Amino acid sequence: MTSSTKTFLFGGDQPWSPQDWTASDDRVRGGASHSYLDCDSSSNTARFHGHLDTHALGGAGFASQRTTGDRSWDLTGKDGLELDVKQSDGKKYTITLKDTILPKRPDGREQSTINWEYDLCAPDKGPFVIHWKDLRPTYRGKDKEDAPPLDRSSIKRISIMMRSFFGTQEGDFSLEIASIAAVRVEH
Repeated sequence: MTSSTKTFLFGGDQPWSPQDWTASDDRVRGGASHSYLDCDSSSNTARFHGHLDTHALGGAGFASQRTTGDRSWDLTGKDGLELDVKQSDGKKYTITLKDTILPKRPDGREQSTINWEYDLCAPDKGPFVIHWKDLRPTYRGKDKEDAPPLDRSSIKRISIMMRSFFGTQEGDFSLEIASIAAVRVEH
């Protein structure tokens, strides 16, 4: 028998709030994609949705929502993240974690750091676990084989992204999430 203990980051006993999220879309690079995260207080769910445009950037494109502010989650002792999906359009999404946020560049843009990514085709409903070992380190969109291990004691940012995956998907998208939680799975 398998059981799990959860620490809710968003949803569950930690209500979703629009102030916790901001758009980070390809418009910063001249694209035309846009995303939103609508929080429903009556059902304590969030809906990540928008439009992925692949024409402005010649087949590329991304739309994402990321956490805001100076955060630091200590997720040591946890086995991964649990994403509880209420409804999905069946498209492929990317969950990204960062353990480092560098100071902004003189022009106000963020400096690039290592991302820890997991690509998923969300099921229609239900929770599923993303294990730490399944996260892939990347730097500026390319795999980073020599990356140091993810510092789970200091997670600074979580992002939810829709991207073109080299032109394989575009258009409207929608993913409704009940919660994001850190989990420890016990057998």
